[in-house]
Amino acid sequence: MNRSLVAIRSMRLAATSAVALALVGMSLPAQAQESTDSRLKKVESEVRALQRKVFPGGDGKFFQPEITPGTPVPAPAPGQPATTPVSDILLRMDSIEAQIRGLTSQVEQNTNRINQIEARLAVGVPAPAPLSGGPAAQSNLNAMSGGASPAPTSTTPAAQPSTPRPAAPSNSRIEAVKAIVKPQSADPGDDEYSYGFRLWEAKFYPEAQQQLKLYLEKYPRHARASWGRNLLGRAYLDDGNPLEAAKWFVQNYQTDKRGDRAPDSLLYLAVSMKQLKDNKRACIALAEFSETYASEAAGRLKGTYDSTRNGLGCA
Repeated sequence: MNRSLVAIRSMRLAATSAVALALVGMSLPAQAQESTDSRLKKVESEVRALQRKVFPGGDGKFFQPEITPGTPVPAPAPGQPATTPVSDILLRMDSIEAQIRGLTSQVEQNTNRINQIEARLAVGVPAPAPLSGGPAAQSNLNAMSGGASPAPTSTTPAAQPSTPRPAAPSNSRIEAVKAIVKPQSADPGDDEYSYGFRLWEAKFYPEAQQQLKLYLEKYPRHARASWGRNLLGRAYLDDGNPLEAAKWFVQNYQTDKRGDRAPDSLLYLAVSMKQLKDNKRACIALAEFSETYASEAAGRLKGTYDSTRNGLGCA
């Protein structure tokens, strides 16, 4: 576009100079006219190519161009001299400049429409969570945790669906939970984690989730924080909520890849994806696990790794 405009301006200047020469009785050399006409034809062909690019549906299948070809020059009246080559060039350049202005306006309008459509489509799309590794691994794994959706642009509050309240625990369950003793040691952070572990081990998953969240809020930098985040994911997974479990597995893996339970979280992320029937992402997580934690894949976690991989058809 810029190159075409520069060429047009230079030709317009040359044409104007030719008019001045004609006014003082000098004729424009034939060779210069041919060169100018050749350059002008080239610019016109470029503009036509640009029109085909901006308006791909010339048959009206997509939309009609908002510019029209230049109006033909009317025939001179009797007794008036015919148009000169210079005046023809000026008229053609005026037509080309009008077409370029129309194309520029159309491109700006289309760009604005596309931006508005993309903004509307973006509402409600989960925000990707960046992961380590190459760009391909990040783009494939970032949706596994089911990140929070951005807030709608509208200020009108949306109607919230009514969700039934969970049933209150029975007296027998309350008594069974109370029977699980909370440890009392010199490390209160470890006591909070151990209590959550005992609740999970006894299959009191909702209570374990609540306790482990409390532990992570109170002791986010505790030595067992990696264990706590992973166990919280396990509590959701065992409670039949693989999507919520995946969030905690991804968070634990991203927070500290050298953490004691980072390998477990990445592997159980694949387990969560498998339960969600997202075999593609399950295979991605397994590939990352076997590459990043090769010793764990061949040792402590080999059984879980093999059983998770079975039936997925990973390459």
